[in-house]
Amino acid sequence: MSITPNSNTGIVIPQVSAARRNKMFEVAERAQVRDELIAAARRDAGIVGAALVGSAARGVEDRWSDIDLVLQLAEDADEASVVARWTRSLNDKFGVADTLDVISREGVRYRVFLLDSSLQVDLSFWPRDLFRATEDGFRLVFGRANEPTSPPEPGSAQVIGMAWLYAVHARSAIARGRTWQAVMMLDELRDQIITLLCLWHGLNPWHGREVDRLPRQALEALSEGRASSVSLTELERSRQILLRHYLTVVDHHDAERAAALRRALG
Repeated sequence: MSITPNSNTGIVIPQVSAARRNKMFEVAERAQVRDELIAAARRDAGIVGAALVGSAARGVEDRWSDIDLVLQLAEDADEASVVARWTRSLNDKFGVADTLDVISREGVRYRVFLLDSSLQVDLSFWPRDLFRATEDGFRLVFGRANEPTSPPEPGSAQVIGMAWLYAVHARSAIARGRTWQAVMMLDELRDQIITLLCLWHGLNPWHGREVDRLPRQALEALSEGRASSVSLTELERSRQILLRHYLTVVDHHDAERAAALRRALG
């Protein structure tokens, strides 16, 4: 890394190499880490089952895929102790930059690791009686899984309501001159529209996984609705386009509700 003085301020700015800026784990490293994690799971008395999920289990892994490993806890295992032990082990072996815990409605802990190499590793720790497939792509490595279930789709009624809420707040933010609040509300509105579109077209609505498979016309409408700047005029243009798009989509899900929303918002 070199340093270069900024001619305008005199401040010395570190110059990061292209390789550092684009730091990316190697595919071979990902395979090695995954193999070591599976081997560790087989040795751990607190783990009685393991499965791969995500892109590797679905056979669509690419250069950017992370590691998704589901672990089944032994009947008498202390979940907190197992999670702490695995966290220490990953840090000792691979170097952990940070972790994030996400707890499911069932109380299953998903600990997401960001390794020093930028590789993401998702480990979930499931009680023995809950260990099962919950989505397409579940490849059992060892142990015995329970009967699979499917996650409930987000209800369109709730999504429709959240969308108009964001639309109303976007309108008031623009009127008050709060440009960045308006940006945030418009982004949230767009996310709800995308969810409704995915439900309409039978695509996976979770985390934008299949949004790129939406019909071209829908994607073009979404693109047109993106603000090109944070000026109030441009944000209002974005709001108007997204609102029209939203009401069109709602009309497919619930025509009566769409008519009422047009009276209030249109």
